[in-house]
Amino acid sequence: MTELMTEAPDVGTLHRLDDHRPPEQSAPVDDQAAEPVEAVDLPGNPLADWLTVPDVPVLPAWARSRASVLANVTALGRLAWWHTGYHGVRAPKYLVKTVLLAARGFYRATVGIWPTLSAQDHTAAVKALRAQVKAKPEDVELAVRLQLAHAARTRTRRWRFGAAATGVAAAAAGVYLADPLLQAGIAAAVTVPLAHLGRGKETKLLDQAAPPLRVDMSAQQLNDALRAAGLLKSGRAGDDEKDWPRVSCTMGPVRDGRGWAVIFDLPRGGGKTASDVLAKREVIAQELGVDEIQVIMSRVRAAQGGNAGRVSMWVADDDPYLGTPNPSPLEKADTFSVWDPIPFGQDARGNRITVPVMWQSMFFGGLPRRGKTFTQRLMTAAGLLDAWVRHYVADGKGGADWMPMRAVAHRLVMGAEDDAIEALKAMLQELLTEMERRFALLRELPASICPEGKLTPEIMRKYNLPVIFVTIDELQEYFTAMEKDDREEVINNLCRVARRGPAAGFISNFASQRPDAESVPPKLREIITIRYSTQVVDKTSSDMVLGKGKAAQGADASVLSEEHKGVGVLVTGPASYVTVRADLMDGAAFATLCQRGRQLRIDAGQLTGDAAGDVTAAADAQGIRVPAVVSDVLEVMRHSPRMFTTDLLNGLVNIDEDTYGDWNAEQLAKELEQAGVKRTSKQVKIGGTNAAGYQRRDIEAAVPAEILLG
Repeated sequence: MTELMTEAPDVGTLHRLDDHRPPEQSAPVDDQAAEPVEAVDLPGNPLADWLTVPDVPVLPAWARSRASVLANVTALGRLAWWHTGYHGVRAPKYLVKTVLLAARGFYRATVGIWPTLSAQDHTAAVKALRAQVKAKPEDVELAVRLQLAHAARTRTRRWRFGAAATGVAAAAAGVYLADPLLQAGIAAAVTVPLAHLGRGKETKLLDQAAPPLRVDMSAQQLNDALRAAGLLKSGRAGDDEKDWPRVSCTMGPVRDGRGWAVIFDLPRGGGKTASDVLAKREVIAQELGVDEIQVIMSRVRAAQGGNAGRVSMWVADDDPYLGTPNPSPLEKADTFSVWDPIPFGQDARGNRITVPVMWQSMFFGGLPRRGKTFTQRLMTAAGLLDAWVRHYVADGKGGADWMPMRAVAHRLVMGAEDDAIEALKAMLQELLTEMERRFALLRELPASICPEGKLTPEIMRKYNLPVIFVTIDELQEYFTAMEKDDREEVINNLCRVARRGPAAGFISNFASQRPDAESVPPKLREIITIRYSTQVVDKTSSDMVLGKGKAAQGADASVLSEEHKGVGVLVTGPASYVTVRADLMDGAAFATLCQRGRQLRIDAGQLTGDAAGDVTAAADAQGIRVPAVVSDVLEVMRHSPRMFTTDLLNGLVNIDEDTYGDWNAEQLAKELEQAGVKRTSKQVKIGGTNAAGYQRRDIEAAVPAEILLG
């Protein structure tokens, strides 16, 4: 059918198809043949209703996209498999039940066929004649008729019973002589009808299986939830509810894994957008009867075929972030390249989440003891397995979390005491100097080698410019311990590293607890590109970590609970976020990776800085045991040639409170003496003050000589 379009509806004339041919091919048209052809959409056309194309989709909602078809087919397969298992384990029960029903069916069949076998159809006539004979015993004719009727009934009963017995005997003999497989088939052919007869209408052979769905969803429930949240208008009183505004589901709701998936478009004319839906997550969850942590929503952007009113929603059957965390794949890896995305964790549906860190800076925040440091270490751990990564590490808490990095780190700053703060400032100055040196080198390279003015893997190896991984944990400890001038200097230097460093191969990896304006200034937080937050107390705190307004967009870490250890919200861009259960890498696994990373750097000739001169790390690498107290004291005195005993004890408690929490000066002296430490002086002078203390050189003298020489 050719559709004719009206070019000039104001004059009401249309051209015939011939008029659209080129002038040289136009056929002459006489006046009678030039009658205008009426368009379908013109008023008064009697064929308009019949020729109008229905404004409905050709395919049902579940079949309009490949993803929807696959989701439905997969859901059907899972449902069939579940029913197979459900009824399979009950097969013995069904077998016993079938035999019992067959016995009942045999009884019912016997009761039903007994009148025929006993020739009860002749009984009425015999009874009637017998009554007449009793009334007229002298009537010989009636007596003869009674005898004939009784004989007919007896003869009929005998041949019917005989035929039945013969049939049963023949069937039994046939079954006995048949093959076992045929016997089973015959038994089933007899048992099933008898069981069906015995079942009747009140008994069911199979148990009523209900799939274990803790959450149900339908299009009606979705519309009701959105309407209760104020995202859909309600019709006027008296209107048919079917005529009220409703969402248009482009997919689902369908089962998807351990939950329901649906993609829907908000109706036009309501003034609501996808962002409004995301902001009503808690209300929608309540209306669906689930916790908001079970509702995963996101906008469907134009690149994925979406629009400003299209929302993708997945509602989990239960909390998708609980359970045993997955071990990090880095634990089994021999090497890794930080130029590749780092394996980070899994989302609610079990999809692998990776994070590209080149040209990026990272910030981790959240409440204590929620897995923040463990998660931050995942990023640094990836750099351990790349020999061409140079680590700069500072831990404001100064505990045991980052101590294994002494085997690898070019610079390692532990604690937030005065000497550690000076070491941090020196480390930042070293980083800035190296950054400017690299930019000067990159500027001099031709465009054929450095087309974008940034570090590349080829430039990295040719000019010995390893990627620099800057890891600073517990930033707030440093900022709160500093004087105002030092604080401003450090903040400015960190901003320079985070802002300009990525192009020179610098990766910033910062972490803090609730980053308010005092602990971590906004001007540092706002230039960080990748952010991750574990549980926080409220939406304001969540926005402090993830960015202003993120909670309203759905990226809200305050919905996490105390049980969600190692779970956080990951923001990778202005409109990209996901809640992730991070991979698990405990302290022992991290320490093992540090030793592996040390050997990789030794083999590649990239072991530099503090790690190259760390006697404890060298002893561990050579399999030589250094007493723990000597190792820990050297760690506390890392930035100082001498230290007062009181400060040394405080540092030891910070490293391992369980071991050193009850130690005093006498016990420390005793343990060090047993470990081979010989003090040249029991007094040290620091800042013009003399007090009991230790010299670092005395502690190092207790380390085996072959390590110091090596």
